[in-house]
Parts: sequence; structure tokens; C-alpha cells
Amino acid sequence: MRAVLDTALAEGRTALTGPEGKAVTDAYAIPTPAEGLAECADDAVALADRIGFPVAMKIVSPEILHKTDAGGVRIGLTSAAEVRGAFTAIVANARTYDPTARILGVQVQQMVPDGTEVLIGTVTDPTFGKIVAFGLGGILVEVLKDVTFRLAPASKDDALSMLDSIRAAEILRGVRGGAAVDRDALAGLVVKVSRLAADFPEIAEVDLNPVFASEHGVMAADVRILLTAEVPATRRTYTREEILVSMRRLMKPRSVTVIGASNEQGKIGNSVMRNLIDGGFPGDIHPVNPKADDILGRKAYKSVMDVPGEPDVAVFAIPAKFVPAALEEVGRKGIPNAVLIPSGFAETGEHALQARIVAIAEEYGVRLLGPNIYGYYSTWQDLCATFCTPYDVKGGVALTSQSGGIGMAILGFARTTRTGVSAIVGLGNKSDLDEDDLLTWFGEDPNTRCIAMHLEDLKDGRAFVEAARATVPKKPVVVLKAGRTAAGARAAGSHTGALAGDDAVYGDILRQAGVIRAPGLNEMLEYARALPVLPTPQGDNVVIITGAGGSGVLLSDAIVDNGLSLMEIPPDLDESFRAFIPPFGAAGNPVDITGGEPPSTYEATIRLGLEDPRIHALVLGYWHTIVTPPMVFAELTARVVAEFRERGIRKPVVASLAGDVEVEEACQYLFEHGVVAYPYTTEKPVAVLGAKYEWARAAGLL
Repeated sequence: MRAVLDTALAEGRTALTGPEGKAVTDAYAIPTPAEGLAECADDAVALADRIGFPVAMKIVSPEILHKTDAGGVRIGLTSAAEVRGAFTAIVANARTYDPTARILGVQVQQMVPDGTEVLIGTVTDPTFGKIVAFGLGGILVEVLKDVTFRLAPASKDDALSMLDSIRAAEILRGVRGGAAVDRDALAGLVVKVSRLAADFPEIAEVDLNPVFASEHGVMAADVRILLTAEVPATRRTYTREEILVSMRRLMKPRSVTVIGASNEQGKIGNSVMRNLIDGGFPGDIHPVNPKADDILGRKAYKSVMDVPGEPDVAVFAIPAKFVPAALEEVGRKGIPNAVLIPSGFAETGEHALQARIVAIAEEYGVRLLGPNIYGYYSTWQDLCATFCTPYDVKGGVALTSQSGGIGMAILGFARTTRTGVSAIVGLGNKSDLDEDDLLTWFGEDPNTRCIAMHLEDLKDGRAFVEAARATVPKKPVVVLKAGRTAAGARAAGSHTGALAGDDAVYGDILRQAGVIRAPGLNEMLEYARALPVLPTPQGDNVVIITGAGGSGVLLSDAIVDNGLSLMEIPPDLDESFRAFIPPFGAAGNPVDITGGEPPSTYEATIRLGLEDPRIHALVLGYWHTIVTPPMVFAELTARVVAEFRERGIRKPVVASLAGDVEVEEACQYLFEHGVVAYPYTTEKPVAVLGAKYEWARAAGLL
């Protein structure tokens, strides 16, 4: 392997030839057809005789990567005469296609047995590094783009999950009497290819397309390997313990310094000071301003060096151009965290200025939050280090955002829905601290039960995945990835590279890490609000109980859309439900009690759903009537759910309420009493339930 790669790179080449690719695949036990290199027509005939007809023939030239485009491929050759003619035609076509290309010969190759055509490849992603791809192969890959991705090297379980993740997975299992492919052999090939790419940084892309998969095994008919001489930049990393020590002082500080504090209303330094003081932060607050003796009743200091004690955090509220000098003082003072509110760095093209502050911070061991942020909130510490509106409702949700505008949307949503939060953190330019640092901290924070993150990119995708994998078994992680519809597919020299658009890679690898991906901002916020409310399901059986047939149909659709399973009601349970509903109602699933039923019917059927151990989750569809008003439904549902939870029976219950405006108050009441409920929608409660199931599966709890 090393000899092959070194030879190609020494010649300045960016791709391996066919025979070199064969050497590589042999080294990794990747099945490929018998073949040989013919330098003349007589050699080609001799090789074909030895290999056995029929054969395929392909041009071998370091400069011709797309052999078919050059007229350099012939397949299904069944005689010596056909082979001789094909050799002459292939070489002539190649010389016409690129007169300067070096022609090393023609590859004579055994024809591959029939099978399902799939693609297996790898690409080097700027965020996640080496990733492996699997999907339908041949010309279908161009049309359907039915491909899935995982981090390389992939495990056997990762590879098997890839076989089931493509839309055409059923083809691999065998359709219309066809035999299923050898799944172990196919998954094993994915693992081998992923290890090949991960073992050698010089390999930029691997493209096996098509691979023929059948019940008898797998074989790669064509192999292309692209190389790179680029060495990826190394990022400074911190150990888990180093991150936790620094983050503890950031999120639970005893002393905060405000650089640029001001008595003048309307200035950021004034707003930060007011929020810290009015928010009741119990620690020391030290304003720094060389032109003031007193700020908001606190002694002001001319320089950070004059501040007494050992502050944990320095909040910057000064123009960008003054940040480097002040940051040097913060470093010399030994303050471990700098919160950089000012804008005017990389986001405005000032990359050199941002690089300068990063270098200063690394020199002194200071961790940077920002720049270009709104600040941060740590509610359990009564800390409001921001120039935006204060928020002090304590709870279990940690929220982060790259954008200040999104941060304020988070704040408004939290206030409107009375969502208790443990922290709200702005990340801005992410010059240093980023999502994996925050995940590491929130994963250990006892006050945080769910983490929701808005992000536009990841600096180090693998570090994020590592942090997520450590956190997900303990608590849900929800991500809103912005830019999912952007044209993310980069120009690449292979099918694999062209298919690896940014969003496709993010989607698959976030799922691989166990992260719940929210499709939009409202969904991210609702998941964060609702997931801590719902108990963890213990099985897949979901039952719908509804007072309206129309709602039952829509709720059933939502169940399927969110990957949930409608329980097949056994006869004895069906009979039990029928005992409580009128003859013109409908048991089965959904259980339709009809709209004219009194509260007692809702209560009896909900009790039955909670009592039966075969039912694992309930979806309630309420229809507003005078017979059972909204608050009556809400109070009886909350009372029954609470009663069963006191008995140790904790099942997730979500509700969709259709009716007049009174259903809004009823939904808020239900939410506050452990039932996730929404007015005017059948989709949202089921989507939240689906997110809870998605986390439970990722955490290994279901």
C-alpha cells in the first residue's frame, strides 16, 4: 500500500491506475474480478484466454479517469477476434480523447456475475473527515441519489444500518421472488472500504461503482482511488477534564469582570452590568472602565490587572479593535474564560483580528466564548451576562445558538411557553468554545435534562459526535442545522464525492451520533420543551384514543410519518374498549369514542390504555363539545395520568385538542401536568412523541 501511494504521489498524480487500484483492493481483501494489463493486442487475447470468456476491457491511463467518456470501455467480449478489435478501438479512442495522455495499456477483466448494482465509496468531508457512502449503484446513483453516509472507519453495525437506511433497502432483501443479497458480505465490504480510507490520509476518495451484490457474495466491478497531498490542519484539542474544569468556572462563576462597563444607558456595557445586578447574581461583579470610579454603585477599576481576587469570567463590552490588548491583560491576570460580545471579527472579514485573539488566548490558556454573541444565561446561578432581555425561569432545558436573532427567538419562546431553562448560550463565530465543549458540560450538568442547539456549521464534526455519543445515553440532544437546502455538493472527481452534499452528510452522521435533528426552529424549541415532560417509552405499541374520527385518521398518518407503530389491538383488549364506547363508535386502533360522549368515557378509555401493559404510549384526540368542555378533559386526563404515575406506571401521553379558543388554556394546563398537548394540530404532538422514541432508541433504552 505504502509503495503504491508513494509512487503515485511522487509522480504528482491524483489518481491510481487500474492495476494500482487492484493492488490496493487485494491488500484489503476487497473482491474484484480476475484481470491483467495488456500492452498489445496479442497480450489481450492471451489474458482473455487465461481468464476465460466473456471479458471486459478498459483503458489504463493516469490522465484518463472517466474511461467511459473516453470510449475506453468494452464489455461482454466473447472471442479472441472481439478482444483484438476492442484493444485497437480502445487505444484509438483514448488517443483521440486526450492526445497527451500516457497510455499504459488496456486492462482485461473477468466479467462480473449478475447481481444488484450498489455503490460503496469514501470521501473526505471538511467537517467530519473520512466518511463512507453506500447506495444504489450504476446509472441509478445519478438519478435517484439514494445514498447514506457514516463516519469512517465504520463498524459492522454501522454498515448493516446503512443497508437498511436507503430508500431501496427492500431490493436488497429480495423482491418479486428474487433472492436477497448476502448482507454479511456486503456489510463487510463497507467496513473494509471505510478502513482503507481511514488508514491512509493520502486517500481522498474511493469509488467502487458498480459493486455487484448477490446471494453468493459481492464483487467490485470498477475501482477508482483519488489521492491528495494536502495535510489537514490540526486543531488544538482539550481533554474532557480540561473542558469540564473550564466550563464549570464559566457556567458557575463566583466572580465576573465586565470590561467596558458603563453608566450610560443604551451602551452594551451598561446593559450587561444591569442584567448581572438586577438578575441577582450572588458573586462578585467587578466593572472595568478607565474613565469611571463608580458604575451602578460598584467600584470601577482602571484595568483588569487592578481587579481583586481571581475572577472566573471576563465579559467584553468594548469595540473589537481594543479586544486584543484587553485580552492580554485577562491572560496575565489568570482569568480562564473570556466572553466576547463585540462584533467586527471574522464575520465582517476581519479574519486576521480573530486569529490574533485566538493566538493570545492559546498563549495564556484562556477559553473564548464568541466573539459576536449576545452573551449567555446560567439561570441556576442567577447569572444573566448579556445585553439582551433578562430571563430567570429555572428549568432543565439548555439552549444554544450561533445566531443572536435565533437566541432572542429562543428567549421569547421560553417566556411565552413558560419553559424553564438551565442555560441559554450564544456561540457566534466560535473562535474557540463550540458545541462539543457545551455538550460535554451539559451532559454532566445535573440541572440540564435536555439540550437543544441551533448551528450553522461544526468546526470539528468528529469532536461533536464524540461528545454527543457520551451525552445521548443520559439525556436527549436536539439539533437544528441551518442551511439544509443550500447547494452543498462540492465539485468532486467521483460519484461518491458528488453525492456527499453537506446536508446529506450532516443528516446521516448526526443520526449515527444519536442526535435528534429538528426540521425547523419551532420544532427544535418544542422538542426541547416537551421531551423532559414525557416519560421514556418501554415499547413500540402506540394507541390512539379520539373523540373525532377525522382526527383519528390524521393522527394515524402522523404516527406513520414519525416512524411509530400503531398497535394491532388483540381481541380481548378490543372487547374491553368496546365496553366503554357507543355501538356507533369504533374500537380497533384508533379507538373512536365519538364526540358526544361524557367525561366518564374519556376517563375510562384513558385508564384502560394506561392499565394494559401491552400498550406503551397513548395519543389522545380531543374534540371540543359542551358535553365535555376543554378544561374538564384537561383536568380529568391530568388527574388520571398523575394517579398512574404515583402507582409507578409512567407512559408517554400526548394530546391533540381541536376546538374553540378554550383549548389553548387546556393545553397549557396539560403541559404543566405532564401531558404534552397542542391545540389545532394533529402533527405536532405525534412529532414530539416520535422524537422521544428516537432518543430512547439511540440511548439504548427501548
